[in-house]
Amino acid sequence: MTSYIIRRLILIVPTLLGAMLINFLIVQGAPGGPVEQMISEITGTGVAATERVTQAGGEFAGGGGGAGTGSGEVRGDYRGAQGLDPEFIAELERQFGFDRPAHERFLLLVGNYATFDFGESYFRGRSVMELIVEALPVSISLGLWTMLLTYLISIPLGVTKAVRDGSRFDFWSSVVVLIGNAIPAFMFAVLLIVVFAGGAYLDWFPLRGLTSDNWGELSWPMRIVDYFWHMALPLTALVIGSFAGLTMLTKNSFLEQINQQYVTTARAKGLTQKRVLYGHVFRNAMLIVIAGFPVAFVSILFTGAVLIEILFSLNGLGLLGFEAVVNRDYPVMFATLYIFTLMGLLLQLVNDIMYTVIDPRIDFEARQS
Repeated sequence: MTSYIIRRLILIVPTLLGAMLINFLIVQGAPGGPVEQMISEITGTGVAATERVTQAGGEFAGGGGGAGTGSGEVRGDYRGAQGLDPEFIAELERQFGFDRPAHERFLLLVGNYATFDFGESYFRGRSVMELIVEALPVSISLGLWTMLLTYLISIPLGVTKAVRDGSRFDFWSSVVVLIGNAIPAFMFAVLLIVVFAGGAYLDWFPLRGLTSDNWGELSWPMRIVDYFWHMALPLTALVIGSFAGLTMLTKNSFLEQINQQYVTTARAKGLTQKRVLYGHVFRNAMLIVIAGFPVAFVSILFTGAVLIEILFSLNGLGLLGFEAVVNRDYPVMFATLYIFTLMGLLLQLVNDIMYTVIDPRIDFEARQS
């Protein structure tokens, strides 16, 4: 197993390079890059644009800053101009690093990312790593707690539905599962806000942040209570929106195994239902459930949690990446893509290791030899 893990770790490098190259090429052909965004801000909104650009810090005109830092301040003599000096546009391109050929920029990006140097945000004037470090705890909290609660609910429910297939419990629980599968998580979030967060009825839960403003002044027991008080509604929305698929996957997987010949043989030997279910069926049926863990976790961190983070004002990694795409903030966009890809590849390796833990008969080294 050790040699298999080493090979998988080595394969992460070309996989990351391929993912970054594909997305880099796609971005090259996408209209409305950061230079165009900045020019649009300058020529379209006057003082407001200048104030936004000034917040990034630095100086575009006058040669200040290094290439690709993304920091700058527009000089006053360009404000309200009908057109921009070509030299100024060239200076913008130099500041954003677009004065270099595409292949040089990609090689520079790869070299920096190998040491986790993600550069500076184009429009926030801060280190990308600082932004990621700030956002990561929120995303990890949402992802881990959602996955934990989803698995704690879905696996027992799926097993029970498989054992009691065709019963009234199976029917009514299937109705609940179908409702959860049909309605997106953000719709549940809106409903929870309207009912429980001061929208129209009750005002029991907060709507902003992961903790209260006075969290540092609270005792440790109250800090824990405050944390889960803020997480209650986002987690509820995410769990309701994600448990349905896992429940049905668990049920179908167990039903398939229950109908196998080895289960009939085990029952003929006089083994109890519990021993057959958890001693034989569980190990085989759980393989396909565990196989979906990496994809489910990454999807919750990004695609599933983005709207939840927006609705509940949670500054997580998914929201950070989404805003970077909208604003063409390439350093933040590529950094979040890099982090998600790396996390997905590492989780896939963990997934393979868990296969061997649950079923020692699986030998990935023997399959590859």
